[in-house]
Amino acid sequence: MAEDKNPIQVAGRLFAALEYIAANGSSSLAQISEAIGLNKSTAHRIISSLQYMGYVRQDDPNGKYEATLKIAALAENVLGRLDIIRLVRPSLEKLMELTGETVHLVRAEDTDIVYIDKVESAAHNYRMVSHIGSRIPFYRSAVGKAIAACMSDDEVQDLWNRCRIERTTPYTITDRDDFMEALEEVRRKGYALDNEENETGVRCIGAALQSGAGRPVYAFSVSVPIARMDNDRIHSLASCVLDTKKELEDMLRGSGFDQHG
Repeated sequence: MAEDKNPIQVAGRLFAALEYIAANGSSSLAQISEAIGLNKSTAHRIISSLQYMGYVRQDDPNGKYEATLKIAALAENVLGRLDIIRLVRPSLEKLMELTGETVHLVRAEDTDIVYIDKVESAAHNYRMVSHIGSRIPFYRSAVGKAIAACMSDDEVQDLWNRCRIERTTPYTITDRDDFMEALEEVRRKGYALDNEENETGVRCIGAALQSGAGRPVYAFSVSVPIARMDNDRIHSLASCVLDTKKELEDMLRGSGFDQHG
């Protein structure tokens, strides 16, 4: 479990500034200092350090700061070492072609779900807001529910207690008992449904990848605008997801893939 307080304060400030700039784009010193809760002189020293290390550059005409591509290179290096992306992508591409919908691959990190690959649908103009590297809390996603359903009730309770529970749409589950009931349904059906719980107008069907001992840390999903996702289609897509789940789990076991390695 991560510590509640960063033992090195300046590291927390550096990354807070960098994460703000990366998330918000070109930002002024005043915006950054306000966002990270520091006075301008301290914030300026933090940003100057990031500039020195090559993670931030200053736009001369307007004096604002923006992240450089050095941070993208770090992410590329991390993702490049995840063998699972290479192993499962052919099956995810096949699922996208079969359904005509966008497919995601995710990894669980503490209380969050992180998108590590995305196969965008070529059949429709609608584009999902998700992007590789973005993260959402486990409780409001199909993939998060699918992974949580593989845990014991005590493990889920611990995860729930450490997560900041917020309602982001009218359909977000914020009651623990309701969430546990949803997990029981996942366990019965083998797949999870996000019913506009993270993004209004989008439904997702997800399944965890159990490739070895211990709880799974990877899952995948099909994401569909609600206009193309009535109850009949949920049943049809769920069948595709379950077939892909079996195919992927058999393949991963056969390859000797260690999801915790």
